[in-house]
Amino acid sequence: MMGDRDYRALVKSAIDSIGKEVELQIDANDIKTIHLDEVVKCLRRSYYDRVEPKEIERTSFTDLVGGLLRSKGYGSKTGEFEIDDLKLKGQTDMIIDEVVFVFRSAITLPDNPIARDLLYLNACMWIFDKTEGLLVYLTGDGKEASFSLSRGKKMFEEVVRRARVLHDLLKEKKAPILEPS
Repeated sequence: MMGDRDYRALVKSAIDSIGKEVELQIDANDIKTIHLDEVVKCLRRSYYDRVEPKEIERTSFTDLVGGLLRSKGYGSKTGEFEIDDLKLKGQTDMIIDEVVFVFRSAITLPDNPIARDLLYLNACMWIFDKTEGLLVYLTGDGKEASFSLSRGKKMFEEVVRRARVLHDLLKEKKAPILEPS
C-alpha cells in the first residue's frame, strides 16, 4: 500500500473483472447441456457449482490465459456433441491446421499432462472431428511444455458416461459421491 491507496486491492479487482468477462458461462437451469469443464473435474464440485455457486478466487493473470484466448477468437470454437437428449458442449482455445489446441496455466511445468486436461482435449477432438491435439502448459515466468495427443475412443466414452451421470444427478437433485483423486 502506497499512501492512502491499496494497489493490491486494485490489481485484484482488475483480475476479477477480466475473469468474470472471460469465464465460462453455464446456465444452471439447463441440465440438458453439460459442459466439458464440468465432467472432466470432480462431479461433486460440478454439481455444487450448479446448485450452490461460489465466487471464483483468481490470484493472477495466468489464471485467465485460456479464457482470454477464447474471448479473442484466435481460432477458438465452441461446439456440441449430441448424446441422446443431452448436449456435451466444449470450447477449444485454437484450431490451427486441423490441430486442436488447449492452453493451461501452471505454477510449475508438469512432467506429464494432467488427466482432466487430457480428457478435455480428447473430447474437443471428438466434438470438432479432429484427430490431433496439443495441450500447452504456460507458467507465469514464460516457460512452456507441450504434449500431443491422438484421439482416443475409450477416453471419450468415459467423458460421455460422466456427462450422463452428472445430468441424471442434476435431474434427481442428488449430490454425487466423493470420487477418489
